[in-house]
Amino acid sequence: MKILSVDDSTTMRRIIGRVVGMLGYDFAEASNGVEALDLLARDHADIALVIMDINMPEMDGITCLQSIKADPALQALPVMMVTTESDRARVIQAVQAGAANYVTKPFSHDDLVAKIASTLGSDEF
Repeated sequence: MKILSVDDSTTMRRIIGRVVGMLGYDFAEASNGVEALDLLARDHADIALVIMDINMPEMDGITCLQSIKADPALQALPVMMVTTESDRARVIQAVQAGAANYVTKPFSHDDLVAKIASTLGSDEF
């Protein structure tokens, strides 16, 4: 199974990818919501979780999340949002749109592992 990281920051995708690999998952990545939706259209059966930034060019994370939740083939896929925002309104908007969880940057390795485990309903990490 794969975890998909969607973030316009190559560095952030690399950080998340390392954690995902340590947890034993394969890793997929996209730099914006448009790329993520294209990847999910081709490969959604292998994706266990999407970890997605809220602020990205072309298509932001909330718009992409809304598209995922509107698609019957994808709507059960858990999505965890990543944000640097202290603006609670954006986090609330993401949760209302169907986000399963969120983590605020900067985050520690342990914080990310705990959020992934919580989102996937596992305590085995």
